[in-house]
Amino acid sequence: MRIRRVVITGLAAGLLAGCGGLKPENAPSAPPLVSVSTPPDSETPSQTPSATPSESAKAADTLCVRMNATLVRSTLAVPVATVQPKTPPADFGIPTYDVCQLELGIGPNPPVLNVETSVLPATKAILAATQKAYAATKGEPAKPAVVGEGGYGTSTFVVFLLGGKLYKIAGPKATPAKYVEIARDVALQQPGQLVPEWRITRPECDRGSAAAEKVMGAAAMIRRDGQTLSGDPVCGWVNSASVLYSTVRRTPNAKALMAPIRTAATAQSVPLGDEGYVDTATGRTTIRVGDDKLVDLVPLPARAINPDLMTQFALAMSPLYTR
Repeated sequence: MRIRRVVITGLAAGLLAGCGGLKPENAPSAPPLVSVSTPPDSETPSQTPSATPSESAKAADTLCVRMNATLVRSTLAVPVATVQPKTPPADFGIPTYDVCQLELGIGPNPPVLNVETSVLPATKAILAATQKAYAATKGEPAKPAVVGEGGYGTSTFVVFLLGGKLYKIAGPKATPAKYVEIARDVALQQPGQLVPEWRITRPECDRGSAAAEKVMGAAAMIRRDGQTLSGDPVCGWVNSASVLYSTVRRTPNAKALMAPIRTAATAQSVPLGDEGYVDTATGRTTIRVGDDKLVDLVPLPARAINPDLMTQFALAMSPLYTR
């Protein structure tokens, strides 16, 4: 296992208050941690798997353990708020977040509260960019959420900046004010949290690293490998400008879900699985394996990518998913 740790130093005051349109409330300041390390050198193949998120000192995990479960239950009016024993895969995007979950009900598929921490350093400019990207989705209009060093939120999530990281709390529909209240508790738990590894890897994912670098145009700064809650491998490469990941969807509707992918004007066939296609407009590649399994290989931001590069990446990764 190769682990590069971030050296933490410095303290700055994080201001906690209410949400836009709501009366501000006084709360203790939350001193953030400031990273002074540099990203690791370009990666080399792993010999053994890195510690899984549930075994390692990951920020999102420690936040879930530290959070006030009673506050979550009462705020969201749910029967329970217990830490999900399995570690969910990273929330891949720009930015990419490490994730832990609180289960909010009892049964096989309870609602959950995601508590997410950005894996790369963040600034106010990055916060503003994420808000602009969210606004482009035409979803529920976001309101200012003055938590930490600033943020925004809706009735289902809040995002805020604190100590050089973005935090995202997302769950079932409530109100912006309720998510601000939970975010305020997350911010209070942030001081002293342990710093996640740059590399969380599975050796089987290393097969895709060379092809991933060609798709991304640069080496990965961060690796986030893991598995879905159903046990399928997830492999992820992250740098400051782009993301590439592979994952699996288990669904009895696999054939039906492939229909619009197959018939899209931008679909280009790849000879993998029972059928597979690269979307030449977005780079997203989807492979069907049997009647209940879809393999997704996704570059972000979505963009036109040389389909040969995505095909080579898919060929490198397919043995993980199609055998």
